[in-house]
Amino acid sequence: MTGRSRSRALRVAVVGGGMAGILSAIRLREAGIDDVVVYEKADRLGGTWRENTYPGVACDVPSHLYSYSFAPNPEWRSAFSGGPEILRYLEDVAGRFGVDRHVQLGTEVRRLVWEGGRWSMETSAGAQPPADVVIAATGVLHHPAYPDLEGLERFAGPCFHTARWNHDLGLDGARIGIVGTGSSAVQVVGALAARAGAVHLFQRTAQWVLPVPNPPVDDAERQRLRADPSQIAAIRSGWSKLFEENFANAVVDAHSPQLQALDSTCRSHLERSVRDDGLREKLRPDYQAGCKRLVISPNFYEAVQQPNVHLVTDRIAAVEPDGVRTVDGALHELDVLVLATGFRVDRFLRPMDVVGRGGLRLDDVWARRPSAYLSISVPGFPNLFMLNGPNGPVGNFSLIEVAELQFDYIAQLLALLDGGGYREVSATAEAAARFEDERTEATRSTVWSTGCRSWYLDDRGVPAVWPWTFDRFRREMAAPDLAHFELVPG
Repeated sequence: MTGRSRSRALRVAVVGGGMAGILSAIRLREAGIDDVVVYEKADRLGGTWRENTYPGVACDVPSHLYSYSFAPNPEWRSAFSGGPEILRYLEDVAGRFGVDRHVQLGTEVRRLVWEGGRWSMETSAGAQPPADVVIAATGVLHHPAYPDLEGLERFAGPCFHTARWNHDLGLDGARIGIVGTGSSAVQVVGALAARAGAVHLFQRTAQWVLPVPNPPVDDAERQRLRADPSQIAAIRSGWSKLFEENFANAVVDAHSPQLQALDSTCRSHLERSVRDDGLREKLRPDYQAGCKRLVISPNFYEAVQQPNVHLVTDRIAAVEPDGVRTVDGALHELDVLVLATGFRVDRFLRPMDVVGRGGLRLDDVWARRPSAYLSISVPGFPNLFMLNGPNGPVGNFSLIEVAELQFDYIAQLLALLDGGGYREVSATAEAAARFEDERTEATRSTVWSTGCRSWYLDDRGVPAVWPWTFDRFRREMAAPDLAHFELVPG
C-alpha cells in the first residue's frame, strides 16, 4: 500500500486488543497506515489469554506455531505453552512493535453506524472520531456460555465460569465440582487433582483425548534458538506441515486415512491408560475422534484415576445450596462449583449494535446465524472486515496463522481504498450467498457431520466452520477475487 497517492489518510479502527488486534495494528503500520486506534474494553491487552487464567490453562497448538511469523520467540519454556506465558508474549510483542501507543484501554465499542461514507463510533467513553475502516478483531472464545441448570443461583459456595476464575479462593483441600468435559475442564482437573480434597467432574459427553506430551524446553535449547533464530522458522514450518497434513486436511474428509489414524491413537490411549473397566467405559465416547474438538492432554487420564477424583455421568437434576444433585438422587457435596462450559461462539461483533448501508442492522442479517464471505466481509457493511469471523478455520489450528493469512487478504482490499481509487468495498450478496451454499454442502463430508453434538454446529446442525483443506484456505487468502466485491469509486 505504500507509495500510492491518497486523497486523505485512512483512519482505521481496530476493535479488540487480543491476538488479532495486536496483529492488525502492527501490519497496518507496516503498510504505511499510521492513523490506527485499537479499542480494547478491558484494562489490559491479551484477549482470551487475559480472560482465561484458570489453573492449568494452556494452548493446544504448539508454541512455535502459536506465534506471530514476524516475532519468533526463542524463550518458550514448553512445547505447548501455558496461558500466562502466552499473555506475556503478546504483551511483549505489542510493546516491541509500538502497538501500545495506538491502544485505548477501557473503551468498549458499543455502536457502529455507516453514515456519510465512514463509520461513526459510540463507545463506553463517548463518541469517537469516525473511521474509514473498521477491523473487527473481537475473537471467538470470548463470551462465556453458562449452563441452564435448575437452582444454579442457589449454590451457597463460590460459583464461577473458568473464564472468570476467582483467584482469591484457597482450593487446597476443597471439594470442587466441575461442570463440563472440554479442554478447559480437562486442564482444570489435571491442575487441581493433586491439590483438592475432592474433584467431582460432571460429564455430559465423553471426550476423545489425544496423548500429546508437553516436554519442557531446557536452557540449552533456548540458547541455541537465541543464537540462531532461523531455526525457529524451520520448527514452525515443520509443525505447520504436520498439523496441515495430519489434522487440518484430515478432518474435512471423515474417511481419510489420517483421521482413522487419529481415531485409532485416541482409542489405544484410552485402552492403555485407564485401568478400571467401568471407568474406561464411562470415558469412552460413542462418536468418531475429531467430531468434537479433540482434547489434547498429557495427564487427564492419570488425573481422573486419582482416588479423590470422581467422574459423575448421571445427569444433573439440580444445583442445591450444598452441592449438585444428580438424577440418581445422589447429592455431591461441594465447596466450590466451576462451570467449564465453553463460550458462545456465534457472537463475533455482538453485542455491538452495527448499522450498515441504508440502515441495515447486523443483528437482523445474523438473526438466524452469523455468516460472512470467506469469514471476512458481510454484504451491506462497507469497509468492515473481520479476523477469525464466522465460518473460518477454528478447529485445532493456529488462529495466529489463520489471522495472518486473513490480514494479508484484507490488506489488498485496503490498498484499493488507500490508493484513492475506491471509497467503499464489501462482498456482494451473490458472492456471499454462493459461498455459504458451497460451504454448507461441503460440510457433509467432514468429520463434524458424523453425528455428535459440538460447539461447531449451528442452529441447523451444520458445522459453522471452514470445510475444505487448509491448502485451499491459503489459496483463497492469497488474493481477493474483485468480481466478488462491490467497489464504489472514490
